[in-house]
Amino acid sequence: MSRPEFSRPLPLTRIGAHGLDQEIEASEVERRALAARLQIPAVISLHCRYRLSAPVGGVIEAEGELRAEVTQECVVTLEPFEAVVLDRFRLRFVPAGTEDDNVDPEAPDELPYVDGMIDLGETAAEQLALGLDPYPRRPGLPSLGSDLSDAASGAADDPDADAFGNGRVHPFAALARRRHRPGGGNA
Repeated sequence: MSRPEFSRPLPLTRIGAHGLDQEIEASEVERRALAARLQIPAVISLHCRYRLSAPVGGVIEAEGELRAEVTQECVVTLEPFEAVVLDRFRLRFVPAGTEDDNVDPEAPDELPYVDGMIDLGETAAEQLALGLDPYPRRPGLPSLGSDLSDAASGAADDPDADAFGNGRVHPFAALARRRHRPGGGNA
C-alpha cells in the first residue's frame, strides 16, 4: 500500500494515560500532492489540531480542529478563487475489524487502524475533503435563486444577456424570444 500524500503516523504508545494534544501542518510538497488528489487548483495551507484520549480497549476518542486555505474553481464562472475551510470534528480510531456496523448518524465516525499506529495526516486530508464545498461559487456572484428568478421573469435589463449580468448572450435567448412571441409555439 502506498503512503498517503500527507502522512503523520502516530504510535498509540505515544498517547499517555492523560491523552495527547498534537498539532500537524502540511508542507508545500504535501499541499501540492493533496491539491492534485482533491482535484482543486491549490491547497495554500493546512493545519490541524488534535486532542486524543487515552486508549480504552484499543479505542481512541479524538477531537480535531482543521483550518485550511485552498484555491477552488467556481462552478459558474470557472474562475479560481481562494476559500477558507474551518472544521471541528469528532471521531474514533478503532482497531481494524472492530468498526461498528450500525451506522448512527449522530455517532462519531470510526477510522480503523492497524499495527498500533494511527495516521493524523491522512485523517486531516480526509476531513479537508469532507469540508470542501462540492459546488464552489466565487464570492460576489448573485445568489442562484435571484439569478434564476430574474432570468425566468425577464426582469434583466437585456433580455438576451445571461442571468449573471456579465454581458454574454444567453445561449437560449433566441429560443426564449420565439417562445414568447404570439404564435411562437406557446401553446
